[in-house]
Amino acid sequence: MGRLADLLRSPFSFLGARSSQEERVAAYVIREHERGRTLAEILDDPYVRNRLTPQQAERLLDRPEIIRAFAEHDVAAEKATGRPPLD
Repeated sequence: MGRLADLLRSPFSFLGARSSQEERVAAYVIREHERGRTLAEILDDPYVRNRLTPQQAERLLDRPEIIRAFAEHDVAAEKATGRPPLD
């Protein structure tokens, strides 16, 4: 009954809300990426597939911390090649 009361008090609160489950999966994705795994491998993990719906997994990719973690890794990898950018 408490959830119904919360919904009636703020009917659109769910639009910007992130579940703690999504927070834990986002942390897992970043941690596994830091260990050298690809995004495809991580998203195919049973841990991720069992905890997120396809819509939540898609929304996960829009999170700034996920984008930042993968972008920083890609930039660092590109710098490590020693090639000048835009060859």
